[in-house]
Amino acid sequence: MNNGQIIHNKEACNAAVNAVRDTLYVVNGKWKLLMLVSLMTGPKRFKELQRDMESITPKVLSKELRDLELNGFIKRTVYDTTPVTVIYERTEYANSLSNVINEMREWGIKHREHIKQMSRDEAEARKALVV
Repeated sequence: MNNGQIIHNKEACNAAVNAVRDTLYVVNGKWKLLMLVSLMTGPKRFKELQRDMESITPKVLSKELRDLELNGFIKRTVYDTTPVTVIYERTEYANSLSNVINEMREWGIKHREHIKQMSRDEAEARKALVV
């Protein structure tokens, strides 16, 4: 960007593609962003996260949590209790995705309404054909 203007040239395009690729590499899959959203309400245990994610398997949840921890988005704290207590919480760095998550949430709400409207319009069109 230059004074608020987007530069359209090969180098700028390559830089944009690389930046988006890096982002997708870090937050890819259907679980990571959902897990970060779940942790917005505060620290959680493994089982709490698993309940929030509904159909995620423990194996996949463990892998996704490990990836998020390696990329600095969550902190894993192990407490020496019986049984061992493990708490997961968002880091300050995870807040760098807040705008992205909020935009995705807003878009998702609008998209769901768009699909509902399309369905209503289609039903109306079918009804008009029958009459």
